[in-house]
Amino acid sequence: MTKLVKGLGIESTAHTFGASIVNESGKILSDIRSIYVPPAGSGIHPREASRHHTDVAASVIKQALTESKISKNDLDFISFSAGPGLGPCLRVGAVIARTLCHYLDKPIVPVNHAIGHIEIAAFEAKFFDPIVLLVSGGHTLVSAFSNGRWRIFGETLDLTIGQLLDQFGRKLGLSSPSGKKIEEISLKSKKYLSLPYTVKGNNVSLSGVITAAKRLLDNKANPNDIAYSIQETGFAMLCEVTERALAFSEKKELLISGGVAANKRLIQMLTKVAERHNSKIYAISKRYSGDCGAQIAWTGLLAFKKGCKVKIEKSTIRQSWRIDTVDIPWRN
Repeated sequence: MTKLVKGLGIESTAHTFGASIVNESGKILSDIRSIYVPPAGSGIHPREASRHHTDVAASVIKQALTESKISKNDLDFISFSAGPGLGPCLRVGAVIARTLCHYLDKPIVPVNHAIGHIEIAAFEAKFFDPIVLLVSGGHTLVSAFSNGRWRIFGETLDLTIGQLLDQFGRKLGLSSPSGKKIEEISLKSKKYLSLPYTVKGNNVSLSGVITAAKRLLDNKANPNDIAYSIQETGFAMLCEVTERALAFSEKKELLISGGVAANKRLIQMLTKVAERHNSKIYAISKRYSGDCGAQIAWTGLLAFKKGCKVKIEKSTIRQSWRIDTVDIPWRN
């Protein structure tokens, strides 16, 4: 019987420390995570989040191994999120991955976190050549694969869509991430308040939206109306640039990934975009939409099978790491 390749993925880019074990048949054998929750009204503090990751790492990895019923010695590789992300948080995952690889004598595979979001969604959808909209706290971009890399059609020029929602949430006294709560209160209104709509070429600018939204809140506007208007404005911008990419490329698959892909209103709007272009649409499941070890483990497995591994001493982190600088041999 042929032995299946198995690997461990470690995620630690921001508020989540996750560990997952997958095999090459496409089965996610375990996916365990622990999320740092900052105090109400505040965002993620990199130092405090990294302390959280340090505290929970051993138990999360142990639980992932136990649930998968895989011995640590039977792992074929260990992958970790090498960036982009918060430096102190990335270092926790990198140090743990290096230590395990040295101790177990296993290959180490650095993974670009954004590509992890894309590949786990493509795996779920069984899409092979999609236009991708990646929307999260760390990413807002439209991409397609060409000539060995994920190429960027458009992106945010300032805030990500996740940061927009989180910043408004903090203004309301919520802790980050607060996108789910913003979605909930937006459903209580259908009153649109005018907010800046800024699309430049195929890029979006969201900083004006949050500035205007905060001003409205200071002037005693209804928070439900503002939340509704933020979503309608920000999501409409994303739909415009995504539709432009679909029209230009004539691709017939639209893939949505990242934490904000869990927002039902965004998917409702994008579904109409896909319908106009006779394209299939798939939004990643809520289970894997946020940061998790599964996206790192699966992408690490794809990379490992194509020989993408580095020496332990070369497994450095990169707080800024664009997806269009990363070679993708498993898609050629």
